[in-house]
Amino acid sequence: MPKSRVVFVCSGCGQESPKWQGKCPGCGEWNSLFEQTIAAVKATSLRRASTNAPQALSEVASTGHERIPLSMGEVSRVLGGGLVPGSLTLFGGEPGIGKSTLLLQVAAQTAESLKSPVLYVSGEETRPQIKIRAKRIGLRGEGLYLLNETDLDQIMAEMDKLSPALVVIDSIQTIYTNDIEMAPGGVSQVRECAARLVTWAKASQTPVLIAGHVTKDGAIAGPRLLEHIVDTVLYLEGEPFSSYRILRSVKNRYGSVNEVGIFEMKEDGLRQVDNPSEVFLSRDRQNTVGSAVVPVLEGSRPLLVEIQALTNMTSFGQPRRTANGLDFGRLLIITAVLSRRAYLKLGTQDVIASATGGLHVAEPAADLAAALAIASSYKNAPVDPQLVAIGEVGLSGEIRNVPQIERRLAEADRLGFRKALVPANARVKPPSTDFKLIPVRDIRQALREGLTAADQEEPEVETGQGLF
Repeated sequence: MPKSRVVFVCSGCGQESPKWQGKCPGCGEWNSLFEQTIAAVKATSLRRASTNAPQALSEVASTGHERIPLSMGEVSRVLGGGLVPGSLTLFGGEPGIGKSTLLLQVAAQTAESLKSPVLYVSGEETRPQIKIRAKRIGLRGEGLYLLNETDLDQIMAEMDKLSPALVVIDSIQTIYTNDIEMAPGGVSQVRECAARLVTWAKASQTPVLIAGHVTKDGAIAGPRLLEHIVDTVLYLEGEPFSSYRILRSVKNRYGSVNEVGIFEMKEDGLRQVDNPSEVFLSRDRQNTVGSAVVPVLEGSRPLLVEIQALTNMTSFGQPRRTANGLDFGRLLIITAVLSRRAYLKLGTQDVIASATGGLHVAEPAADLAAALAIASSYKNAPVDPQLVAIGEVGLSGEIRNVPQIERRLAEADRLGFRKALVPANARVKPPSTDFKLIPVRDIRQALREGLTAADQEEPEVETGQGLF
């Protein structure tokens, strides 16, 4: 007769150990091992007659498993074109960011568009509470069925009875199974519940959306294995004092992981932003010092982002470098290049650079815009408001080419910009007849062309070790 056994499981990585240790042997985290009793499983339950047989790839039918379109185009974009039947998608995000609201909107709109039942399982809110939220955001909820349950066996029984077109579970940390002697939200509970939901989704060819809590470090709570079990992982991000939300894919077995969706949180729920580029641009950019615009690519979508910078005489011996929404390492490189190659005396200046709108810009194509913004603030010379800057800044001061410049220029032309600084070796054509391309070879030429009131005389070269 099999017996239950006691193991110690790491709350960070999920690794099991036969005895307690102060430091996890897997991830190295201290004081993360917790005692857990694993119930015995009968050997007969593990042996199941398999009806599957190997099948040639050329004989596998691909019809009947098309993606399920969603009314919210931004969610469909991030998913790669819609929900894949039989897929398990994990939504993560900080508390209060709007995960439950977005999932409720997706569930209600899917039920209305497909004319099929959709099951919304909530382990955190009662049905009247969900009704109040649905009424506030203007959802009628026809075809949307609510279930307040945390026992996974009961939930799967109701799923089999209803045969829904979509299942939403909010959240995975509140669901438990009696086969695991551990509180809901524990490592083994989360892992086992997710594995069973995956099995059910694949067998029934029904997409399942689950919400996941995040830890103080921003990672989804539970073992890292949870993200490996699911098919797609989406994060809903946003600044604490901003109404805009960014839905980003960090894992997608059926599409690109570089796509983002832009939403705005309003009284009636999350609403799609039709023109995302306007979110990241200020309305009045005339004679603005320390600001430059760059077209960046988020997946297949070009977005115009405003890069702002501020330089100020340092009050301490060591100048500070601060990056918000930009890669800190890239900021250090750009500042060093401006000091060494463009002869800007930044060795005694604090440099603060930021990408507006809450978007994190990591691609090197934004280097030239960041350099223009820093030089504009240092020289107190505004950047041409009709200008966008595209290019990577090399260590020797050269402006290097970046991919898909044509798509970036087309977005800039659509929003009314008429000039663009581009790398000299980029073989591109202007998107329209009244759009002017300004090829630049190095950072000094870029500053001369991009700053409207810059001092054209070469400043005195700084000597000594205080350049950076």
